[in-house]
Amino acid sequence: MRKLMKVLFSLAMLMGMFTNTASAEKGTADTNVIGKDLYVDVAAATLWSNPDAARDDVDGPSLSNPVDLRGWTTNMSYEQKLWLVGELETQALYGQKVRVLEQQGEWVKVAVYGQPTPRNELGYPGWMPLRQLTTSERFEGADGKPVALITSPTAWLSKAPFGHKQDLELSYNTRLPVLKAFRHTIAVLTPEGKVRWLEAKDAKVYKSENDIPAPTGEQLVEEAKKFLGLPYLWAGAAGFGFDCSGFTHTVHKANGITIPRDSGPQSKEGLIVNKDQLQPGDLMFFAYDEGKGRVHHVAMYAGNGMMIHSPNTASTVRMDPISTPAYAVEFSGARRYVPEQ
Repeated sequence: MRKLMKVLFSLAMLMGMFTNTASAEKGTADTNVIGKDLYVDVAAATLWSNPDAARDDVDGPSLSNPVDLRGWTTNMSYEQKLWLVGELETQALYGQKVRVLEQQGEWVKVAVYGQPTPRNELGYPGWMPLRQLTTSERFEGADGKPVALITSPTAWLSKAPFGHKQDLELSYNTRLPVLKAFRHTIAVLTPEGKVRWLEAKDAKVYKSENDIPAPTGEQLVEEAKKFLGLPYLWAGAAGFGFDCSGFTHTVHKANGITIPRDSGPQSKEGLIVNKDQLQPGDLMFFAYDEGKGRVHHVAMYAGNGMMIHSPNTASTVRMDPISTPAYAVEFSGARRYVPEQ
């Protein structure tokens, strides 16, 4: 009983410290945000090739705040999903920091920190609605706090402890500052400076992001298998849908390894691996012109002659033999990003 009372007292203190003033700190009202660092305020912000690309009658659920990514992806026909190819750039997760590069009315072009690309030295670029960004002094000042890393494919952020009053479904690889970690519930800080709660079973707490332990290749494969059956989404980098390189980038990132966002750059870094020396967790690349042209696809070697990947709009995250003719003829090389044990 004494331990329970102590927990309840801690919860009450946290709620009292942050509830009354957090909402006043939301920071996107400034009309000129060019050059500023802001934070994603939706489960996953979808970045577009230009501010006029989105279809009002189809893509609205991805442009709002909050977003409805499940509704968006499940209600699209195959042809509507296929149309997204080349129109979308990437996705950025809740709480992820971006730099605003340009602004056109209610749309901003941003660079996503933590998504390396040769296209911009700051991070992956693309256009998104300004309404999906925010900031607060508390969140900005949370650097150095322990971090909760979501390890379930998706997890609910709740307004009350222990999963009560579910508020926002978040993606795998989302990171939020920890205010207090209990056995079954974790108090975290949102980009708006509010207190919210994660169930402890859905996240791991680290003293800092640098303390995320390096995985083995086998562990990377087990992480990847969490998403078997998840529908493909061009430019997807969240637990609501992946493209091929968003899948490999995100699984590595959630395990403390930052690799380029796209398959082409992924194929040029890491340790070169011969096909006959593949180990679980290695990345396999496929290119046009029977493997001699431009890299267009990436998969993770899963062991026993199998690979796990997110192939195309008509498919889901799945396992395939590496000897599958369509892939075998286009194999162009492999790279290893897992550090030597």
